[in-house]
Amino acid sequence: MTTWNSTREAATQDVRASLRRSGMTWAEIAEQVDRPLLWTVAALLGSHPVPADVAEAVGRLLELDADTVLALQEQPYRLNGDSLRADPTIYRFYELLDVYGPALKEAIHEEFGDGIMSAINCNVEISRREDPDGDRVRVVIDGKFLKYQW
Repeated sequence: MTTWNSTREAATQDVRASLRRSGMTWAEIAEQVDRPLLWTVAALLGSHPVPADVAEAVGRLLELDADTVLALQEQPYRLNGDSLRADPTIYRFYELLDVYGPALKEAIHEEFGDGIMSAINCNVEISRREDPDGDRVRVVIDGKFLKYQW
């Protein structure tokens, strides 16, 4: 019996291989399917279910088989554990939150009151900003504030 994890991991590998073969970029795929860049990448790597019409469009763009297109549409399990910390780029985001997380929490509570910023209902943008000392990575997270209800 094939588990979701192995099916979805195989679909992710198929997407990555097909992307390399196609010569397309993630940005080009996102534009073709009319979805935000980071949502598209996250979804195609297994973090979001992909709506059927989008999965089929991606399937055509990357020449994916029917099983891979179906796997893209499945609801994911969003549990990766600490293994992600081994990746240097991802680790820096953990580091950023280790250092600034408590300050961000305090600033959000001071500005908005008792609640959270939604990670589900958010927009994420990434861009490059040129700098004489080395280009800068600019990440903007625009999340909906959810007030705690008592």
